[in-house]
Amino acid sequence: MSTNSFGRLFRVTTWGESHGPALGATVDGCPPGVPVEAAMLQRWLDLRKPGTSKHTTQRREADEVEILSGVFEGVSTGMPIQLMIRNTDQRSKDYGEIVEKFRPGHADITYWQKYGIRDYRGGGRSSARETAARVAAGGVAREALKKLAPGIEIRGYMVKMGAKVLDRARFDDAAIDQNPFFLPDAEAAHEWSDYLDGIRKSHNSVGAVIEVVARNVPAGLGAPVYGKIDTDLAAAMMSINAVKGVEIGEGMAAADLLGTDNADEIYMGAEGPEYSSNHSGGILGGISTGQDLVVRFAVKPTSSILTSRNTITKSGEETTLITKGRHDPCVGIRAVPVGEAMMACVVLDHLLLHRGQVGEGLHGKIG
Repeated sequence: MSTNSFGRLFRVTTWGESHGPALGATVDGCPPGVPVEAAMLQRWLDLRKPGTSKHTTQRREADEVEILSGVFEGVSTGMPIQLMIRNTDQRSKDYGEIVEKFRPGHADITYWQKYGIRDYRGGGRSSARETAARVAAGGVAREALKKLAPGIEIRGYMVKMGAKVLDRARFDDAAIDQNPFFLPDAEAAHEWSDYLDGIRKSHNSVGAVIEVVARNVPAGLGAPVYGKIDTDLAAAMMSINAVKGVEIGEGMAAADLLGTDNADEIYMGAEGPEYSSNHSGGILGGISTGQDLVVRFAVKPTSSILTSRNTITKSGEETTLITKGRHDPCVGIRAVPVGEAMMACVVLDHLLLHRGQVGEGLHGKIG
């Protein structure tokens, strides 16, 4: 079963473990002639890599991507693109105590129940380190989108961290790249820093909510009934390590609204349909409307904490465990570039699918 792959025409397969020699991605279906160089991809990997601030794990990985195939003289050839990222700062000895114990909140116990094999070195495939390969693949998708649909912009940012919630009245896009939380509020970033410091010093962790927006996406992407673009976006975000919830547009809050509030009214603009609001998140019937695609996902608190928790051993004995090592007090911080990468991969895949079925022309032209 190919359960390590996603996408239809633009297909990504990730491989490798947290403490193995390397990890990476095989990207198949990238159109030929797309400019692809390691430096282009590195830009996005540098946003995700560990050790960039005191608020992330202090594991020191350069996360330097190597392109092994599918690129010639700086452009994609149409063949599979093989991307590799070497692990250089593994400390497997940190995990010696959990050889026989299952870490609460981790996938240790379910991997053991399913496979009967235990890679205790940082969690193996279940580790968030796997997401580095997704970010590299997402970099390829971004370059392809730039060539095929240059107007599309993808932006991710944090809207909630534990008890801290973004005040949207103070939303400042320019602030996102100026603080370690990808927070669109420069002033609040200082408060969030103090808040997370307190959680880290108390040997605890906290979750977060990330919002990812794709702007200037053309109408018509997605197909009924099992090829909906929101279905694939939800699956893509839910597949990210530690994600426990996904919303499209108004999401769960739509259940609190009346129909008169939730339905986005339509008007005829100078260049086509315009909407009074975007409760739908830019998707109706699984097909993009031409508005911004808006997705949010919730990341649970890091399960590896320096506080004793009850657990059991492989033989069924009850015991306690303190998870040692280098871990993020809020893994949601580094999930922002991962969410952007998954958005890029899904949008590109659906753009290629759309062109394959109906061509590049504007179908169902209005006005």
